[in-house]
Amino acid sequence: MSRNLDNLQNNREKKFISLQVGISFLQTLLSFFVPGGVLVLAVSFLLLRGLPTLTLPLLIRMCPYAVLAAGIWFGWRFNRSRLIFVIIVLALADRSLLIFAEGSGASVGAGRIVYNAICILLPANLVVFSFIKERGFLTWHGKWPLGMILFQIIAVILIGAWKQLGLSPYLEYSFIKMRLFSLIPMAQPGLIAFGAAFFILIFRYVQHRGSIECAFFWTLVSSFFALALGDIGPMSTIFFATAGLVLVISVLETSFNFAFYDDLTGLPARRAFNETLSKIGRHFTVAMIEVDSFKKINDRYGLLVGDQVLRMVATKLEKVTGGGLSYRYSGQRFGVVFPAKFVDETIPHLESLRKGVEIYGFILRGAKRPRKKPANPEKYRGPQKRVPLTIAIGAVEREDTSVKPKYVIKAADQALLNAQNMGGNQIATQPPKPSY
Repeated sequence: MSRNLDNLQNNREKKFISLQVGISFLQTLLSFFVPGGVLVLAVSFLLLRGLPTLTLPLLIRMCPYAVLAAGIWFGWRFNRSRLIFVIIVLALADRSLLIFAEGSGASVGAGRIVYNAICILLPANLVVFSFIKERGFLTWHGKWPLGMILFQIIAVILIGAWKQLGLSPYLEYSFIKMRLFSLIPMAQPGLIAFGAAFFILIFRYVQHRGSIECAFFWTLVSSFFALALGDIGPMSTIFFATAGLVLVISVLETSFNFAFYDDLTGLPARRAFNETLSKIGRHFTVAMIEVDSFKKINDRYGLLVGDQVLRMVATKLEKVTGGGLSYRYSGQRFGVVFPAKFVDETIPHLESLRKGVEIYGFILRGAKRPRKKPANPEKYRGPQKRVPLTIAIGAVEREDTSVKPKYVIKAADQALLNAQNMGGNQIATQPPKPSY
């Protein structure tokens, strides 16, 4: 009988783990396609299906200039030089194609040279700009990308103007003789450049999972559509504008994350905490949490260990039960909000959190311990030092709408102070007051 119960429990745990893995996969997939992928695919669908004839000219007139202005403005305002560089490259590609290769001009003469050069250089530029660090647009480090862009313009002009150089045939050299390649107007060097860029940018997204990395990939996709679908003209202009818009949106999304999320722990930050309390309703419980003796840990083991301690506590807070929403409030202080719950209902969940931190403690990284988890952890186990770690918690509920959220926070701070004065590693509660 007991064996059957154990098997049933194991099956439930396996199903739960499978469900968690499935949810995590869906979240990753959703973050990859939203918003950049959805925008690019929606624009592609509308253009290939045919926009109304009155709408298309308006989009062509307004979109490129609006995206160019927005890209330069937000790039300068948020110190995102990569956005400015990519916007400039996309604008130059679009204008050059319209001047030299509009319509069927991409198949002959100078238009073909410009088209082939852009097919190779554009994906290469996107890869390079995805790797450079943000160091300002007008700084010394920001000047070499501008010099690189200028050098490419001069190189394309020389290839087109000086036929005796004999370089233009290499821009459309056929490595493989297949009929399939004749269906695409892009030459094989351009296809190779885009293919390599696709793999590199996908790898960077898998490695970093950031909105900027994702945006660079969808910018590349939109640029490929601009060059590979139909003739150069209105359709390619809108695709280039879409490519720039994807990056602008990613910068706004990243700036939002910087404002509302803590970079060290990954938890929502104080601004998000205050926003939640302003919208949550009249009945909730707030718990303020602080690491006991955190200053002593910093003084004895250093600031890097202190940061590791905060990250470890944050991972515990992310898993708090009872519907609690966790935030990093400031320094070593965290906040948890329990919507529509009395303080008595939250105590078991907070107690579980407190015990979890106390039991787990903190293991100092040994001198020979690798930074990344090895394939065989047992091989690297050696002498380890466990640092005792506890937290103090102050919890306060609000049921009376006359009590403003800031007074609830103040009462929770006082309850936290009471818990610390009683020795820490415990939970203290007290009712909030309308005013102080």
